Amino acid sequence: MSSWIKPYQISISDSCIQELNSKLDNARFPNELGSAGWDMGIPLSDIQRLTKFWWHEFNWRKAEGKLNELPHFITPIQCEGYESLEIHFLHKKSVVKGAIPLLFVHGWPGNFLEVTKIIDLLSSHTLGQVSFHIVAPSLPNFGFSEGTEKRGFSVEQYAETLHKLMLRLGYDQYITQGGDWGYYIARALSALYPQHCKATHFNMDVGTRPSLLTHPFLFISSIFHRLTRREKQGITRTAWFDREGFGYNLLQSTKPQTIGYALADSPVALLAWIYEKLHDWTDGYPWTDDEICTWLSIYYFSTAGPASSCRIYYEMGRSGPWGTRLTREQLRAYQGNGVKVGISHFLRDIHVLRSSWTRTVGDVVFERDHERGGHFAAWERPEDVVGDVREMFGRGGGAYGVVEGRNGY
Repeated sequence: MSSWIKPYQISISDSCIQELNSKLDNARFPNELGSAGWDMGIPLSDIQRLTKFWWHEFNWRKAEGKLNELPHFITPIQCEGYESLEIHFLHKKSVVKGAIPLLFVHGWPGNFLEVTKIIDLLSSHTLGQVSFHIVAPSLPNFGFSEGTEKRGFSVEQYAETLHKLMLRLGYDQYITQGGDWGYYIARALSALYPQHCKATHFNMDVGTRPSLLTHPFLFISSIFHRLTRREKQGITRTAWFDREGFGYNLLQSTKPQTIGYALADSPVALLAWIYEKLHDWTDGYPWTDDEICTWLSIYYFSTAGPASSCRIYYEMGRSGPWGTRLTREQLRAYQGNGVKVGISHFLRDIHVLRSSWTRTVGDVVFERDHERGGHFAAWERPEDVVGDVREMFGRGGGAYGVVEGRNGY
């Protein structure tokens, strides 16, 4: 198995850009009900404006040049039973000798772009501040990584890919940070490689209601706990998402190929499918048209195509000739093998749970409520994420010195 690592530059062909522009120029739009607003999805006026901007004003070459200022690399990784895939990743090394290896794991509809607001901050050499070597891959089937053509590629294989990447870079022990699918992949890393994945920081609420039998201390303390503002508002926010925002998950978990045709063929369908989440899952974040179009272009120009990113929803927990895959419920119930956990709670995430629930995930050594922010925390509130990670792993933090021989100073 080849183990080369090469510098990588994003270079989308002129013909692909021309094809995108042609499809945008010939887009057909549905009508809408006059009083629908955002209740039924993205308003027609927003989609028409963004389609026009993507075609007439957005400059992919400018965005591509800006992205190529980052330290991109590519390397082949092969999971057991699967073909070798070329994996794209950012790798920003700190000048600090004892810097801590940090694996940033994005989700859907995220991508490696999310790390770009925190990569310099976390890897910087600032007196008195802990520093990190940052590794931020495009997950297999996402961005500029290749995608598998075999069934059964689920969270275990995503975790295996990322673990092998960290080992190839010389990081025998490391920590992780992420949310969304990054949460479940990081949990799988903790379950499969606890001697290597030493701690993880999450920016998404996942957990189960504690019971007297499973978590007696949390159960008793929750009885006397007065709900915080975040927890009170979280009841409404979580109910809204489960009632009004979960449809995409059901479709991608059952028929990803069907929606895949629309995402692969129509940039307007891709725009509508993803921008709805960027709008609904954030805390009033002031998205610029350039940000939206850069984000969407990474999906449209992705190596494996935008449809491949949906399949992780289908594959998780499925059984077949490839075996039985881990389920969300199993990973939620997993207690972490001693892997330390930090949680940053953001007020407008898609699920906002009581702390007594999220503490059921294992050895929680750091926790903080934030009054602002939503699902894409590293993009919306980069200073909050950086501050929390530094506190968790810095002197006096609950995960200080967790990676052997590295304390970040």
